[in-house]
Amino acid sequence: METQSTKEHKTHTKKHLNFGIITISTSRDAKGGRDISGDNLSHSIEKQGHAVAKRTTVPDNKNQIKNKVLEYVDSVDIIITTGGTGIAKTDITVEAVRPLFDKELESFNTLFMIESYKRVGASSMLSRACAGIIKGKVIFCLPGSPDACALAIEKIILKEAGHILKHAGE
Repeated sequence: METQSTKEHKTHTKKHLNFGIITISTSRDAKGGRDISGDNLSHSIEKQGHAVAKRTTVPDNKNQIKNKVLEYVDSVDIIITTGGTGIAKTDITVEAVRPLFDKELESFNTLFMIESYKRVGASSMLSRACAGIIKGKVIFCLPGSPDACALAIEKIILKEAGHILKHAGE
């Protein structure tokens, strides 16, 4: 529930945001095929009047993930990664991206877990979704699940992206 002062504060945020989506999947990178999570994220972003300026897939490789994130930071407002936030040995997105954060948005994970728990119960604890600020830009690292991405983009990210970006750039 937003207060009147929060609503007023949000009126001074950027209204048209440029997003970058990075799908992290060794199998999808090698085989191609449909990226349902990336497709759904793109659709939700564009439906709200924003743009997906960049979109790619990289394998589960720390250096490639880190390099792609740093490339995107220079050309988009918001970066969303999908995949690699679980607990398997190959899930290394968090380890690749978190060291790049100037600041971490620790409450994002809490909000995401609350919403996830409502949908999938205790298995929501298997995600290590995170968010942070890199060079004044915002990055959200989401699970690869289409449902998890839909939940994050619709319930959290699109509602606060401009507001977070405004403060990140101050």
